[in-house]
Amino acid sequence: VSVEVTTSVALGIAGEYRLEQNWPNPFNPSTSIGYTVGVVSRQSFVVSSQWSVAGWVRLAVYDMLGREVAVLVDEQKQPGEYRVTWDASGMPSGVYFYRLTSGQFSDVKRMALVR
Repeated sequence: VSVEVTTSVALGIAGEYRLEQNWPNPFNPSTSIGYTVGVVSRQSFVVSSQWSVAGWVRLAVYDMLGREVAVLVDEQKQPGEYRVTWDASGMPSGVYFYRLTSGQFSDVKRMALVR
């Protein structure tokens, strides 16, 4: 499942962000999470251009009570597709949520750790 968010500024720039479902799900003890950080483009009647806009990206994992249990990404990222692995060794079985935020974009997905 993907979510596309369009943000507009003075030049009519649009950015695409996506948070993918983790794989495998359910998992034991590690899982992979993919995400896309905004690639922006501006199209005119004659010319189509593409710009890269770096942005701060945070990907964190939360337990059922909303407590942050891991921060997987917390840094400036260039536009592109990324994948990160979460090793949940030592964490109890259960449902966890992971949230990607970058600028005004935010998306949350659910995953299950089964021992």
